[in-house]
Amino acid sequence: MVVHSVKTNQEDIYKNLEAVVRKYAATTFLRPVADHTRDAFEQACEFVRAFYGTASAECAEVVLDSGCGTGESSIHLARKFPNVPVIGVDKSAERLTKAGNEHQLKHAVAGSMELPTNVFWVRAELLDFWRLALEKVNAGEWKILHHALYYPNPWPKESEATRRFHLHPIFPTLLRLSPVTELRTNWGIYAREFKEAARIAGDLLSLNLDVEYGTFSPENPETAFERKYRAAGQELFKVTTFGHSSR
Repeated sequence: MVVHSVKTNQEDIYKNLEAVVRKYAATTFLRPVADHTRDAFEQACEFVRAFYGTASAECAEVVLDSGCGTGESSIHLARKFPNVPVIGVDKSAERLTKAGNEHQLKHAVAGSMELPTNVFWVRAELLDFWRLALEKVNAGEWKILHHALYYPNPWPKESEATRRFHLHPIFPTLLRLSPVTELRTNWGIYAREFKEAARIAGDLLSLNLDVEYGTFSPENPETAFERKYRAAGQELFKVTTFGHSSR
């Protein structure tokens, strides 16, 4: 797999970033949720219930791996959080058919060839899945301990900027899902935009966020892309938000 650096006609963070973030912080994303994502979300809920062995409304701790691709990152997360169900979500059925294969397992933490029992993959639209997950969080039924967002599509053309998660109406939902959101990317502009958008939206939404930003060099890459980026000498960026809503 050849991994190219991000090519863009954008020289700095999006010029209208603050106006866009402020607009969406004051609105609610109301697009109807797709039926197939409702079905997929119920499958994820059933896995969580079965994992804890209860059908009660007790708050269940969950880890979310959004845009998990072939699912390798989900395996790493499952080993970091062995007592918590990890839900990997991706919209591509083809990518998810590779989840948990031997190639992934040999690259996973400690090189164990056993698939963790706390990992579950599901095909769904992220925007819809997040909204359903937030309903669970707000109802006190789920607590998403960690939300991984590794290497999302950067939509690098300036004309595509508002398709990026942090410049989309879904961003307030994304920030509210978990007290810890970790974004990884190989495009510095995307990382700086996400950091700035999180700062602005966090203040507007009273989320009490601390936002950490910087480069990193993973000793144990957690996705195939991460291995390729590192091997190609590309700089990698990480943005992590910490906090919780006061509302």
